[in-house]
Amino acid sequence: MNLTEASRRAIAVRELYEQLETRRYGRAWNTEELALGMMGDMGDLAKLIQAHEGVRNIADADTKLAHELADCLWSVLVLADKCGVDIEAAFSRTMDELESHVAAQLRTS
Repeated sequence: MNLTEASRRAIAVRELYEQLETRRYGRAWNTEELALGMMGDMGDLAKLIQAHEGVRNIADADTKLAHELADCLWSVLVLADKCGVDIEAAFSRTMDELESHVAAQLRTS
């Protein structure tokens, strides 16, 4: 699955969540609430990274780590869509910038 396909799948799953949220709460989560949800997922991810590194004891940590990484990616893809960001183009540009910056630092070090 490439990034475009992943984005489409993430948006489709988000649409299902919007239906569920509307049924439960009378409205779908807004972008701010999605970002706050992602922050919670990032905290869970940090704990699972600690478990992966052996400094926290969490049962079935590697399976949970894979799930949480995918969950965080889902959040990024959904937020990009909600904010009108072409994440594929932005990722490509950012990697070009980072690569150029690090290469320049390596040449001057």
